[in-house]
Amino acid sequence: MNAKELRKYFPILHQEVNGHPLVYLDNGATSQKPIQVIEAIDAYYKEVNSNVHRGVHTLGSRATDKFEEAREKVRAFVNARETAEIVFTRGTTTAVNTIAYGYARATLKPGDEIVTTVVEHHSNFIPWQQAAKATGATFKFIPLAEDGTITLDAVRETITDNTKIVAIHHISNVLGDTTPIKEIAQIAHQHGAVLFVDGAQGAPHTKVDVQDLDCDFYTFSAHKMCGPTGIGVLYGKRELLEKTEPMEFGGEMIDFVELYDSTWKELPWKFEGGTPIIAGAIGLGAAIDFLQEIGMEEIERHEKKLVAYAMEQMLEMDGVSVYGPKKDRSSLITFNLSEVHPHDLATVLDSHGIAIRAGHHCAQPLMRWLNVTASARASFYLYNTEEEVDVFLSGLKKAKEFFGNVFS
Repeated sequence: MNAKELRKYFPILHQEVNGHPLVYLDNGATSQKPIQVIEAIDAYYKEVNSNVHRGVHTLGSRATDKFEEAREKVRAFVNARETAEIVFTRGTTTAVNTIAYGYARATLKPGDEIVTTVVEHHSNFIPWQQAAKATGATFKFIPLAEDGTITLDAVRETITDNTKIVAIHHISNVLGDTTPIKEIAQIAHQHGAVLFVDGAQGAPHTKVDVQDLDCDFYTFSAHKMCGPTGIGVLYGKRELLEKTEPMEFGGEMIDFVELYDSTWKELPWKFEGGTPIIAGAIGLGAAIDFLQEIGMEEIERHEKKLVAYAMEQMLEMDGVSVYGPKKDRSSLITFNLSEVHPHDLATVLDSHGIAIRAGHHCAQPLMRWLNVTASARASFYLYNTEEEVDVFLSGLKKAKEFFGNVFS
């Protein structure tokens, strides 16, 4: 099924914005939702709505079954060994904080090292920064190549026997490069370190096999992969999750509560305190079904084709600066138009119905490394077409002409 055929499943795409057909190119921030996901969430509330793991009545049992069926779909999607290694969270941010608090702060000491990069999204940067401050550990950065990519030589030079945690992105939300996770995992493990992977831009766009990658933790959010907002996934190897203390305490995650101490449920429920995001999990399961039917390899192939098509023409435009590798990029292009603030550019494009992102993309250390204050980003997904790329490029040229006249 090609992109044009897939678009029929996305109601939001069939509208006009500012008198023009919507061209949605902000998928790196959040993706649109197919009718299958919307209907799955709707059906839960209409037919099954009940809390899970608590009641013995029929609706409670049905809701629990659907909730845990969604967990199994996630397990299969990333090829985890067991559902106990799949924790539902509120999103990638919560997952990172869970490990930064419950694992890192409990195990690190002065002299230990947390290794990361300046490319990271703030959600995979600040929790580790704060964990280092709290424990006295050293916060270290892998130096970048000229185009912002990570070389294995640089990884080998940075990770030492003092390194305990390596926290890194799978695919950059700014540069669009894919990190060699499997090879970095091997290097980290040779030094006795664990590898935490931010897969927020990875899981929606490429096939993920956590056993093949041999990462210790991997996390992603549903809303970037055709699923609902407010729910994400933390994968962790059982032995490491068992060493991790929960960050939230309360109902659902407890085993026994005494007056002066308590014990926790077994994995994964010890990390899921309170009423979980039941409808969100069911919606995520429906999103995974949708993506699996298309095929992650096909999604990745389509997106890379769109990026290459757009890049070829953008690199030939005067005054357009593209950041990151020029070839073999994932689903996005980050750029600037000379002498034009990206917010102004995004506003002009929006007047033509084209939605892009503008700002620091929650990556201020990377913006400083690039020597810019902000940038524009066009990010593609499975339902975008070459015709939409043409509209975007035409809009970029019109914006260039408009601002050229303003500044002339």
